[in-house]
Amino acid sequence: MAMLAVGILAVFALFSTTSFAIQRASTVTTAATIADSRMEGFRAVTYPGIGFTAAAIDPAVTDSTYEGDSAYGAPGASPGNSVTVASSTTAPTATVTGADGKPYRVDTYITWQAVAGGRNVKRITVVVRDSVTPTKTWTRVVSTFDQATG
Repeated sequence: MAMLAVGILAVFALFSTTSFAIQRASTVTTAATIADSRMEGFRAVTYPGIGFTAAAIDPAVTDSTYEGDSAYGAPGASPGNSVTVASSTTAPTATVTGADGKPYRVDTYITWQAVAGGRNVKRITVVVRDSVTPTKTWTRVVSTFDQATG
């Protein structure tokens, strides 16, 4: 009986661990899909339209989670050196509901990045975080855009 009890407890622990791993993988996959979707939105905009309006940046830079991310002071850019444009519908911080019905915090950073021997490019970093615990990052996607891309 004792050996049977140990075996059953081991199987129960295995199911519990597997269930947790599957749920985490589902959350990470949903977050990656949200980040890819946001990045694809930038690929659909012409180069001069990639950026934030000055009014959109102001509330974001008072947010400690937004300011505390390494993308806020990305390599080759001074901290807070966000790309500003006259007109944009992009917000630096947004809450998005994923396909799993859960809310995710999406932080977008658009900064200038210096390129040695070349012209500066726009570096976009999309960070998807847990909406309840914003210090927990689910995924991060980074891409650069050059003015030659249109």
